[in-house]
Amino acid sequence: MTRQPVALTGVEPLADAYDGFIVDVWGVLHDGLRLYPGVAETLDRLAERGKAVVFLTNAPRRSRDVARVLARLELPELHRRNILSSGESVHAALADRADPFHAGLGRRCLILGDTVGNDILAGLDFARAETFEDADFIVNIGPWRADAAIYDYEEDLARAAGLGLPMICANPDLSVMQGGREMLCAGALAAHYEALGGSVAYHGKPHPAIYDTCLTRLGEPARDRVVAIGDSLGTDIKGAAASGIASALALGGLHAGEAACDALAELYEEHGAMPTYTLPGFAW
Repeated sequence: MTRQPVALTGVEPLADAYDGFIVDVWGVLHDGLRLYPGVAETLDRLAERGKAVVFLTNAPRRSRDVARVLARLELPELHRRNILSSGESVHAALADRADPFHAGLGRRCLILGDTVGNDILAGLDFARAETFEDADFIVNIGPWRADAAIYDYEEDLARAAGLGLPMICANPDLSVMQGGREMLCAGALAAHYEALGGSVAYHGKPHPAIYDTCLTRLGEPARDRVVAIGDSLGTDIKGAAASGIASALALGGLHAGEAACDALAELYEEHGAMPTYTLPGFAW
């Protein structure tokens, strides 16, 4: 890769160049504990300029639950209205069963992860399985402990793979930063499951379908008038590139510890993805 991203000091230049904004949530708006400085002001400025914004997150829960989290973090209500989560995508796919993978799943679902406060299957016609042997498929919403590691799940994943259970991954992220600490996500469990021979359907970034939904929500602008802002090369930046959309990497999130130029160059090569721009964070 010879081209280098354009280093910006804030979001304002993007407002001059783009009409639609696909903005990540965790790692761009907040760190899991608090909003980053300047977020509300930046969203106010975009709204004043008539820019369309959709918040695209790999949260393995319904969009309304993400909105409640943002309310607790005191993001103004005006900026909590257009949220698309990977969990919402899972719910819609299981409701519609419009493709062969979801149509063939059966009705007994085991949820892998912490279900407290998570209604990802609410209103759907499924029986909740308590064991892998009783399940037709798995919905993977991610580890239930902040300090979880892959080895905590190895036995369960091997058992499920041995039974041939298909898995839906409700969050393709491998990890996320919470208050400066890296935490394992559902995507890491799904990747290990695939390595064991398991079958996985992913919902969320970097997979193109969810970007198509975002463009619909933005009013179908031309792709060259849309920019995606995220903190993960492997999901946000790679997904935008695959969908023909410009991207800006926020350096204060997942890759904060690797923001030096040499480290970033290695990461671009590792992920096979390079942003159009870099930003210190989501501030004007």
